[in-house]
Amino acid sequence: MAERMVDEKKLRYMEFISRETGWRHHTHAEDAWQFELLQAGDMRAVEEGILRFNAANTGHLSDDPVRNRKYLFVTSVTQACRAAINGGMDTERAYNASDLYIQKMDTLATEEEIRKLHVDMMTFYTKEMAELDRKRVYSKPVVICMDYIYNHLHEPIRIQSLAELVNLNGSYLSTLFKKEAGCSISDYILLRKLEAARNMLKYSEYSYAEISAILAFSSQSHFSRIFKKETGYTPKEYRDRFFQN
Repeated sequence: MAERMVDEKKLRYMEFISRETGWRHHTHAEDAWQFELLQAGDMRAVEEGILRFNAANTGHLSDDPVRNRKYLFVTSVTQACRAAINGGMDTERAYNASDLYIQKMDTLATEEEIRKLHVDMMTFYTKEMAELDRKRVYSKPVVICMDYIYNHLHEPIRIQSLAELVNLNGSYLSTLFKKEAGCSISDYILLRKLEAARNMLKYSEYSYAEISAILAFSSQSHFSRIFKKETGYTPKEYRDRFFQN
């Protein structure tokens, strides 16, 4: 039988020290949140990435500070690359970017240089995801409407208001939007609101009534009914199953 590479005694000892000192690695949910933001093209991913990459509990992989930071960088760029691919980024482009970032990292001599490269890397992948939809087939009016919807989920959004925003007839805009996005404007708004609701249920302690109000649903009962219909879970069931503290 091949010799195990991980020493069980050392592993147990590290677990003991972590319990005694209260030290822990990032939880999976903490790490996942920054890459969910990245996948959505949300620039908050960069801020979250900075916090995670520079936190005291990022992990101890080497006694050499620079080498330790480089190992952490490789871990981070690998996760960012996979998140981007899962979000629809061209696989070859994503991997090539990852290779280039690792090659650049290999030439750096200080922790500060690696930190700056990490910010650049998170920014690159997040912007790639933000621009992904625009690179497909969306016309300028549809892009403007999508951006407006994304930034106004907290209020009722009328199709006529969107039409006025892009100087188009409401009926024509509805036809154009459905042709390019594959769904109606109303359905797109609902999908975005439910996406936000899922994240709030997973990562915040807002009550169901507060989430309903924040996302401008007509009532909590309407929010709960729509959420159940689209996800298969009531808001309470979803939070009970997926909530990450």
